[in-house]
Amino acid sequence: MTSPATYRHEHMYLGANHDRNTRRTLWVVALTAVMMVAEIAAGYFTGSMALLADGFHMATHTGALAIAAGAYVFARRHAHDGRFSFGTGKVGDLAGFASALVLAVIAIGIGGESVWRLASPSTVDFGEAIPIAIVGLIVNIVSALLLMEGHHGHEHSHDHPHGRAHHGHETHGQVHQEHHDHHGHHGTHHDGHDNNLRSAYLHVVADALTSVLAIAALLAGLYLGWTWLDPLMGVVGAAVIARWSWSLLQSSAAVLLDVTDAQVAARIEQALADEAVHIEDLHVWRIGPAARAAIVSVSGGQSVTEARLREKLAAVSELRHLTLELHQAG
Repeated sequence: MTSPATYRHEHMYLGANHDRNTRRTLWVVALTAVMMVAEIAAGYFTGSMALLADGFHMATHTGALAIAAGAYVFARRHAHDGRFSFGTGKVGDLAGFASALVLAVIAIGIGGESVWRLASPSTVDFGEAIPIAIVGLIVNIVSALLLMEGHHGHEHSHDHPHGRAHHGHETHGQVHQEHHDHHGHHGTHHDGHDNNLRSAYLHVVADALTSVLAIAALLAGLYLGWTWLDPLMGVVGAAVIARWSWSLLQSSAAVLLDVTDAQVAARIEQALADEAVHIEDLHVWRIGPAARAAIVSVSGGQSVTEARLREKLAAVSELRHLTLELHQAG
């Protein structure tokens, strides 16, 4: 039996900033882990439940960030593994989906605890809790700055060989061709986002949000006596985190389920609009942060050539893996 490595061309669809994002995420994991250990140790030796609680809360974020870092390492290590039909460009989306679930659990936990404390107020040591929240906020701000550029930037993947590589065959008047060309550097405005980096970014931003809300509530409790504001801010923070979680779940699940990229599909239709062909079938899905695969089946007369259609589709810069099927009449 022929080994997959002997007939499959390379499917390398990692984002252009993959390695840089890996390093940034690892730095954030280290920062968060140090903060987590420091809080748990301080809480243990001082007997502070506030420190212990925040330390174990930080542990959940550390675990989620470790998932993100592990996904980057795994995707790079197995980028040339022939077992993955379309490469490892979607590993980050799988990690993003898992992290979104962790965010949802955190939101439920914070929300539940906050509602409980609204119903049954407990004593808060404001003097001890405020410094903890401030240190946590500083760590989260540094972490967010490390991840911000990659999160707000756009991925334009260059992790593939330049030039053409055709693999196909002709049977019964049909031409089946594949390409994975470098079509330029013009990605769509929003489709190049890395869901794995986005998940890491949302975790540190969620932590920063809870720290800001906590500091505001603790200061109000210390100077104004508004002890009820602390759990109320917890409810607000839980609602915001839940909304972020839902958004990340939707975007990462769409990639994992190969939901049609309507924008790129429309551009394919537009590129072939002036040709004397009829699109019989069209599938477009994401295989990496800035890479799309497509199966385009068209019918036309004898004057229609595969080379001409490929030339027109070359204008769709996101296409990195194209299977073109041409049915010619007559």
